[in-house]
Amino acid sequence: MKMLRFRSPSISSLTQEVQCTVRLLDDSEISCSIQRDTKGQFLLDHVCNHYSLLEKDYFGIRYVDPEKQRHWLDPSKPVVKQMKCQQPYTMCFRVKFYPQEPIKIKEELTRYLLYLQLKRDVYHGRLLCPFADAAYLGACIVQAELGDYDPEEHPADYISDFKLFPKQSLKLERKIMEIHQNELRGQCPALAELNLLQRAHTLDTYGVDPHPCKDFTGSTAFLGFTARGFVVFQGNKRIHLLKWADVSKFKFEGKTFYVIGVQREKKLVLTFHTSTPAACKHLWKCAVENQAFYKCAKSSQIKTVSSSSIFFKGSRFRYSGRVAKEVIEASSKIQREPPVVHRSQFGQSRSFTSLSHKQLIMNMEPLLPALSSSRENRDSSADNGLSALKDSVHLSPLKPSVTPEEVEMEERENHVQERREDEAANRTRVDEERREIHVDNEDEACSALTISDTAYSPCASMVPTPVEESQGGLDLLFQSPARLLKELHADPEMQVELQAERERELAREAYRQSLCNPSSGRQQMQACLRSAARLVVMATGLLMILLPLLLVLLESDLDISFLHDIRQTPEFEQFHYEYYCPLRRWFLCKLELMTEQLWGD
Repeated sequence: MKMLRFRSPSISSLTQEVQCTVRLLDDSEISCSIQRDTKGQFLLDHVCNHYSLLEKDYFGIRYVDPEKQRHWLDPSKPVVKQMKCQQPYTMCFRVKFYPQEPIKIKEELTRYLLYLQLKRDVYHGRLLCPFADAAYLGACIVQAELGDYDPEEHPADYISDFKLFPKQSLKLERKIMEIHQNELRGQCPALAELNLLQRAHTLDTYGVDPHPCKDFTGSTAFLGFTARGFVVFQGNKRIHLLKWADVSKFKFEGKTFYVIGVQREKKLVLTFHTSTPAACKHLWKCAVENQAFYKCAKSSQIKTVSSSSIFFKGSRFRYSGRVAKEVIEASSKIQREPPVVHRSQFGQSRSFTSLSHKQLIMNMEPLLPALSSSRENRDSSADNGLSALKDSVHLSPLKPSVTPEEVEMEERENHVQERREDEAANRTRVDEERREIHVDNEDEACSALTISDTAYSPCASMVPTPVEESQGGLDLLFQSPARLLKELHADPEMQVELQAERERELAREAYRQSLCNPSSGRQQMQACLRSAARLVVMATGLLMILLPLLLVLLESDLDISFLHDIRQTPEFEQFHYEYYCPLRRWFLCKLELMTEQLWGD
């Protein structure tokens, strides 16, 4: 049998080395050389071996294409085929799947790397949380990197040296100092990091890698995937939470992303629009991977999914790693001595000093000036504090004399005022307890929920990264998010797509109304008959094409190697002697009988 021989690359092209640089979670870098056919798994293993990391299924390598679109490096494909930018390649090592319960992580090294990722999430505004939680997270970071508070070594404003949040007010810094000096005293770095993980995993934005997009009304929303399910944030609220058990399928077509699921025993279809088709495909891949990782019990249950329900159309993708349950089981079987954790020293951390201009450009997730600076916040907070102090002190002129009746009336008024304040405080406390009970209720967890006092606007989600100096991304780095959102709203392509979506909705509604009309029964019957006729015509045409080919294979004496090899197979011989030959004899017999009858007549 003559085999087809495909053209293969030359040996010199395969042996050509490619330089790769991977930025780690503490902003350090490692470099390596790979071959052109090296797969992404080799690069991920190289970074994990650098850390001596065994629980590596939570992590991945992220890169950015020339169109500024972020991607996760596929471990099963060659690195060179995925990277479309010029050499040397620059990538980043990040947490890809956040563990649902950090307490189940076996090794301290893995918890430290997750702590570094969460610290970045806090710094870039991805891990948005209320004031009390933000203060506790900031205090844990300070305790882990600085240790116990020492009044002889630390100045009064030592928290201001830590750049922890995109909006860091003086009030927040004071609360962080209070928690750091009192509640966390005596905790080692590992314990402080574990406390941060335990508090962070209870937040609604934990593990969210936000994807900016627009809903069917044109409003900006951020989509994300957590261990619980698919979430949507809008403003300062979580407007949707679809648990993985209620999510049926993810689809995308062009720039439109569809989420199909079930909510309150009714089918739910959510539609969102991204800025580019590449962003929509990246969002779909992230959805498929997260659903497989958190939902499946075994990796053998993972199936290849298609982006569309139309036959022979759309992208096909399959998550190829282990799932969350398998990772936890593998972690419980680790028996080695815990590796030494090399923590970054105080002063080398990203949160200690403000980033310079060069560091901001080279960072994987740049910080946009979305909110006012910390200096402005401190000034405004200081002004508010002074005004509050003035309000609390009665600057009234001195009275020459006060009668006992006036003193008694004043004390009585003060007593009534204090009673009213206590009743208001009690009502507020009861309302907060009811609100907490309402939030904890599992049935109400999928409804709108306020996550913070400020709107969810993560800085690093607005501009894909990294941005090199030669890529001309400096102007984008210092644009305000409001301007970027305004440009996204004013995009004519987005407006056209939204109008088309509205027209499709109107057409579906008109079709549903037409089905309810009794006069449409005849049209439905005609449509069914036409569909059946088309099916019969297609089957007949296919039979007309395949039958001659089968006859040529069975009856012809063509000495072609391809046909000869097929005839020599056991399956073909069994079909030929057990089915085809008896059928052929029966057909010839019937044909002879019909011929004799015709000649006899």
